[in-house]
Parts: sequence; C-alpha cells; structure tokens
Amino acid sequence: MRQYTPDLTPPWKKPKPVPEVPADPGLVVEEPGTGFCGAVIRCEAGTVTLEDRFGKHRVFPLEPRGFLLEGQVVTLVRPSSAAPARPARTASGSVAVPGARARVARAGRIYVEGRHDAELVERVWGDDLRVEGVVVEYLEGIDDLPSIVADFSPGPDARLGVLVDHLVPGTKESRIAASVTSDHALVLGHPYIDIWEAVKPSSVGIPSWPRVPHGQDWKTGVCRSLGWPENTGAAWQRILSRVHSYKDLEPALLGRVEELIDFVTVAE
Repeated sequence: MRQYTPDLTPPWKKPKPVPEVPADPGLVVEEPGTGFCGAVIRCEAGTVTLEDRFGKHRVFPLEPRGFLLEGQVVTLVRPSSAAPARPARTASGSVAVPGARARVARAGRIYVEGRHDAELVERVWGDDLRVEGVVVEYLEGIDDLPSIVADFSPGPDARLGVLVDHLVPGTKESRIAASVTSDHALVLGHPYIDIWEAVKPSSVGIPSWPRVPHGQDWKTGVCRSLGWPENTGAAWQRILSRVHSYKDLEPALLGRVEELIDFVTVAE
C-alpha cells in the first residue's frame, strides 16, 4: 500500500521556511503589521517588547514570521538566556542599532552654519544620521540662505532643514530665516551667539561662558577671558573633546536638532 504524509498541501503552496532569530536585547526589528520599528528590551513567554528611538514601548506576540530584520521576514524566538536588559544607546540617547549599515543618503539635507556646528552634530547625532541616511552640510554663514534654499529646490522627497546660530527675535538671523517660506524647508535655531555656547560650561570645566564686549570677535574674546591661547581652532578641539553625549549639550540645541532630523526623515 502507498504511504501518504498527513500534509497534502502542494509544495508550491507551502510557505518557505524563514530564519529563527533569538530576540536578544538590542536587536532592532520591525513589526510589519503596524510598521513599528524598535530594539528588543525584553522577551518573555510568548511576547517581545520593543522600544523605538523616541523611547516608546510596544509589546508584540512571538508569532511565526512575525517580524522583519533588515527587510527580511524572520521568526523571533526566546534567547537561551532571556534576562531583561536595556539596549545600548547612541550619544544622542537614541536606541543603538548594533551592526547597522549606513543607509543610502536621502535627497533631503540638514544645513548648519559652520564646520564647528557640523562637527558637534556629528559627534552627538552621527550614528542616528547614518541609520536615517541624512547628510549634514555646512554653510559659511546664512546671508545667502534664501538663494541657497532656492537652488536646493526642496520638495516632498527632498526636505531641507537648516540650523541657525543666534536665532532670536529682532536679529539679522531672524529676518533671514523668516524670508524662507518653502513648505518643504524648516529653519530652526538656538539662542547662542556661537555653537560653542551650546556646550554646557560644566562639561568644559568652566563656571560659565564669558561675556564678550560688543564689537569684539566672540571666539577670540572667549579665549582671552578664559586664559586660553588665542587659537580658536585649538580651543574648539578642546571643547569638542569634552562632549561625549547629549548630556553635555544645552536643551535649547538638543530639541532643535531632533526636530530637524524628524522633519527631514518624515514621509509625506
């Protein structure tokens, strides 16, 4: 007599097997039904808890073929040692993506005023920007910002964010920023005369940033007041070396950079 297997499903109708991946803390996956993407923070009997880059938590069932890992369908399983642990964080405080490759650069960009601004943004948000595929470029001042924005031609698929120093009411910077009217360009700024001031004095090891008389070069004046050599490049490297994470920066800068990243990466 012929022997028949219990499963009579034709081979071409059977789903292809997918990899089983341990839900180790820090593993970043996407739940395709909701589009929620986050890092594993705990895995319990039958469920896994994910945390996204904004700190939001979601709990999902451990179902076969239930998640995407780097765009591929996988089945998450409990790791052999399922002790809860918080994922690693980037310097910006976001959930780290272990082993993540840099995303192909978006058409959108973030512009900052100078090299020091760009270096500080890279120092704190560099990992996040590479995961998101956002390139930061620097300008030599913003006097020509309206024409620069016009040349960039921002659109729904190529948004432009601009970070401006000393953006306070009544200043030249505020008037220039107000002249940018594109719906796909966002100009934000911080209140500090220079990006140096956005670093907390306590992180630099000084009681406060000096007041520099009007009409004097601010960076040179800071060096003089602090007794540093009047070499602004060396002074900046000294300051930058004291920045290890978002905790070393003033909140007025943190919020603006996060907002620009969200603006550039949002899908319309």
